[in-house]
Amino acid sequence: MSAFKSAFDATVKLSSGCGCGRHATPNEHASDASVIALAAASNTHASNPRTADPVRNARADMADDNLSHEDLGSRLIENAVMRALFPHDATRRRFIKAVGSSTALAAVSSLFPLAAAKDAFAQSGKIEKPNLKVGFIPITCATPIIMSQPMGFYGRQGLNVDVVKTAGWAVIRDKTINKEYDAAHMLSPMPLAITLGVGAKPIPYTMPAVENINGQAITLAMKHKDKRDPKQWKGFKFAVPFDFSMHNYLLRYFVAEHGLDPDKDIQIRAVPPPEMVANLRADNIDGFLAPDPVNQRAVYDGVGFIHILSKEIWDGHPCCAFAASKEFVTQYPGTYRALLKAIMDATAFASKSENRKQIAEAIAPANYLNQPVTVVEQVLTGTFADGLGNIRKEPNRIDFDPFPWQSFAVWIMTQMKRWGQLKGDVDYAKVAREVFLATDAAKLMKEAGMKPPTTTTKKFAVMGKEFDPAKPDAYLASFAIRKTA
Repeated sequence: MSAFKSAFDATVKLSSGCGCGRHATPNEHASDASVIALAAASNTHASNPRTADPVRNARADMADDNLSHEDLGSRLIENAVMRALFPHDATRRRFIKAVGSSTALAAVSSLFPLAAAKDAFAQSGKIEKPNLKVGFIPITCATPIIMSQPMGFYGRQGLNVDVVKTAGWAVIRDKTINKEYDAAHMLSPMPLAITLGVGAKPIPYTMPAVENINGQAITLAMKHKDKRDPKQWKGFKFAVPFDFSMHNYLLRYFVAEHGLDPDKDIQIRAVPPPEMVANLRADNIDGFLAPDPVNQRAVYDGVGFIHILSKEIWDGHPCCAFAASKEFVTQYPGTYRALLKAIMDATAFASKSENRKQIAEAIAPANYLNQPVTVVEQVLTGTFADGLGNIRKEPNRIDFDPFPWQSFAVWIMTQMKRWGQLKGDVDYAKVAREVFLATDAAKLMKEAGMKPPTTTTKKFAVMGKEFDPAKPDAYLASFAIRKTA
């Protein structure tokens, strides 16, 4: 019997010999575990090297029991406390049988701050790899990832992070898969596509945080300022950042709702965001659905106007994300937690409007966005020129809410199927749970002073049409314009 089975299970024996195989008696093992629990509760490190041994030596048990690093710590603390409260194991088992596991846990928690001890244990996890490379595309969607370097959020977590400006999304994907980057700024559909193996061999990927919500727009060339009805766009050439992007799905959704087939009536091509304004100026494209500051830069340069903000299509939609391979998350749990904590803290800071001008100054320089500060400010503050002579005020033009709603993932997969990228049956809910790590996000949001949702899914509307994540196939079947059979 593993020494790391739950102490609140009445069928588990904690005193019939040490299950770890490394201590002569359970009491000796409990003594080591108790030291760890006390050290975690005070957030200090005991000087005796034996305090770390049970954690290191328990890796095999942890793998056998499918326990994460934090789950292991929780078990160690629970077992230590229960051994202290019930020196005779038979008494512990009778108590749990009499009142039930949940009541027993609640009763013990009232006597000992189990939750605080567990949190302290998790926070004291060793950073296995402090020097990291994180790739990003120079757009405002990456704000929390970028700003965490110049504004010190990574450093405060004990990390030395090199944020690397990257040319395009295919390069981001390939460098992350090839482990040149430890983690990356990705478009929120990308971890799903990589996990599902759309167009390539499947690799388990995770998305523990949304980088931004809203923050995109459809921008048209100035020559089209009299063509505000999408029905007039037949034959137009549009750019989007990547095939697996919210930009592609939102543009397709938008024109389809206006009666145009995006695969027949318009052309859509993938263009890296830094190249979009130049292509618009050169008349290679008629417009784009792009991340900012691309839209605002087109206005600044006088080559385009903002037709519609993406928040007017779907208010609160996800766009970009912080992503890492499942291998990175499991191999470096302490590093992963510290990295995610830094990004969550930065996101909380960015979510406050009074901080936006300061952030604009930090991320505008050449090594980050390489944009005039006024362009970045207009995006982040939501007070901006639209290119048609108007000054608009949209405080939520871009916002920062890191929670990775699993219903977002389900919606994205319906659009992958709608446009022929994803074929066959899909267990939407399972994939969403495995990729969009809502539990990790919720825990660290609390630590950053944010209030996470109490559920992982929700209904929402896109252009007035409700999406129910519990009925993805019915939603998909409701569209007249689609590629699916």
